[in-house]
Amino acid sequence: MSRNVVGILGGMGPEATILLQQRLLATVQATDDADHLPLLIDMNPQVPSRIAHLIDGIGIDPSPVLAEMAQRLEAAGATALAMPCNTAHYYAPQIEAAVSIQFLNTVDLSVASAAESLGKGAAIGMLASPAVRLAGVFDAALARAGLNALWPADADRMLAAIRLIKARGATPEAQEVLSHAAAELAKDGASMLFIACSEFSLLAPSLSTPVPVIDTIDVLADAIHHHSQMKQS
Repeated sequence: MSRNVVGILGGMGPEATILLQQRLLATVQATDDADHLPLLIDMNPQVPSRIAHLIDGIGIDPSPVLAEMAQRLEAAGATALAMPCNTAHYYAPQIEAAVSIQFLNTVDLSVASAAESLGKGAAIGMLASPAVRLAGVFDAALARAGLNALWPADADRMLAAIRLIKARGATPEAQEVLSHAAAELAKDGASMLFIACSEFSLLAPSLSTPVPVIDTIDVLADAIHHHSQMKQS
């Protein structure tokens, strides 16, 4: 029986796309290559900057490029799509409109996972790009679930850490920024933290917090695994 194949809109950034593959590997108990899950990956680091478009207001709209990537992946045989970039989920409607296959929406899936253990009115601390907040990427999903978002006070410091990770990888300086923000959000009343930036996901294994953490990359890896195991109709 042929397996479903998820197509990955990747390159935002490249290391985060590779991290998703690593997290997906960890979901499989394999004794041979054939036990692993097939993927189609469009690794496109030339997708126009989401930060330039959403924060600076001067960048090119990335949605046409993302729609073209989605169409290429569908034409290549993908039965669903996934994208390991939280900020780029602002453009999910354009991606979904460009194809006839399912888009595994990291935002919706992560909020649904949180809602399973949190009561109405609970606050989730957002470790994410300031662009995610400015564009309201999580707002609708959180509102439907009756949950609230808390954000670090220093948005500029969070953005600087993301840019540092893109340039130099998971540095101690970036780890310090993330740890400080996590402690701040927990102190301010967050019942759970979202690691909602795939650059910050690179630092997640070293993050220690007094509240539960959901890494959206892990949620997406689980969704890809589930889709890959489903029987084709």
